[in-house]
Amino acid sequence: MLDLISSVKPNNLTTMLSAGAKNMALTKYLVGQVMLSKEQRMEELREFVPNAKSEDWDIVVAGQRVQVIKDTDAGKGTLQFGTEVVSAEDGSIAALLGASPGGASTAVSVMLNVMERCFPEHIKEWEPKIREMIPSYGVSLLDDPKLIEDIHIRTSETLQLEREF
Repeated sequence: MLDLISSVKPNNLTTMLSAGAKNMALTKYLVGQVMLSKEQRMEELREFVPNAKSEDWDIVVAGQRVQVIKDTDAGKGTLQFGTEVVSAEDGSIAALLGASPGGASTAVSVMLNVMERCFPEHIKEWEPKIREMIPSYGVSLLDDPKLIEDIHIRTSETLQLEREF
């Protein structure tokens, strides 16, 4: 319950206050969501499940969202959306921070980023296997329409999808 308060330090106070002020609508929304009573949450749920009964539902804290806030060229307290890989210079440790660190839409890209940062001495050795699994690895698809078509065909065949091209 005190994670936010204990994370505020003299060197990040301005950054955090700037992020809150720049994103006042989001801040108010998130604080409002945290303050909802069980019945208010049930009313929100009933927009999607009209016959939901309060006695059938329990509130369970499933986890907490972490948002990256940092100072950038755009100014102090810039919210970073998406996932960011943070690693030690020597690659000995890496962490995934942000909106969707474990999400399916980012998992492959994030893992490749971790491998490139933490194991730069091995990436050339691993590249043939990576390219076998991910033919577009290291290639701009904007510059290679044939590769896009090949990937689309391979994916459709693997997933047994009908193609419309």
